[in-house]
Amino acid sequence: MTVASAIQHVTDLTFDQAVKASTPTLVDFWAEWCMPCRRIAPTVEALAVEYGERLTIAKMNVDENPEVPTRLGIRSIPTLMLFKDGNLVDMIVGAVDKDVLRKMVDQHVK
Repeated sequence: MTVASAIQHVTDLTFDQAVKASTPTLVDFWAEWCMPCRRIAPTVEALAVEYGERLTIAKMNVDENPEVPTRLGIRSIPTLMLFKDGNLVDMIVGAVDKDVLRKMVDQHVK
């Protein structure tokens, strides 16, 4: 599985459908100008390949899609939210190490 095929890009219109998937979905809320977002991007991409079919990774550009981040109360980026069956089950704000992110995901992914 390549990184490009492992990551979905979601919008305000496609977000709700994406997080209702049967597979847990990690959504990375980011922006082009955000340096911490750029710093964590390779970690998120590595997890997409590492977890494969067990986890869906989605990215949402908050500048291009302001509706969902506002609805979810996102005030800082990067914010990574983990959804199961459409419900928010965990989240991390800020650029964290891969081990921290993996620990969060492992609690919810088989």
